[in-house]
Amino acid sequence: MITLLIWFSVSLLWTAGLTDGSGVTQDPLILWGQKGSDVEMYCSHTKGSSYYQMYWYRQLPGEGIKQIVYATTAGDPDYGEFSKDKYSSFKKVAESGNFTVKKLEAADSGMYFCASSSPRLHGSHSLDCRFFSK
Repeated sequence: MITLLIWFSVSLLWTAGLTDGSGVTQDPLILWGQKGSDVEMYCSHTKGSSYYQMYWYRQLPGEGIKQIVYATTAGDPDYGEFSKDKYSSFKKVAESGNFTVKKLEAADSGMYFCASSSPRLHGSHSLDCRFFSK
């Protein structure tokens, strides 16, 4: 039986136009899963209901960061190039959401993070995020 580890570290993203991760929380910080199982991650924030957009990203070893899904409280999540068979996201309220990696395999080990955004600030997106890492 193979057990996989997805480890969530608390790092901050500092980039032009982005703010630090203050007010954004992920749970759990360390996540173990057996090969073939599903693992679920949670993200919440204290930024208020105007931050109703949530993004989930991943960075696999040796690769760049890729957006997996964009979710809001209204409408279906947008998985872009990724499959709903591999990932799922649920966001019922503005202040929190969840993300699931389905049918875990070794290739899923990497850095994952969520971000919450509000389109109302300064006429553009303000993005608050927190990293999860392997």
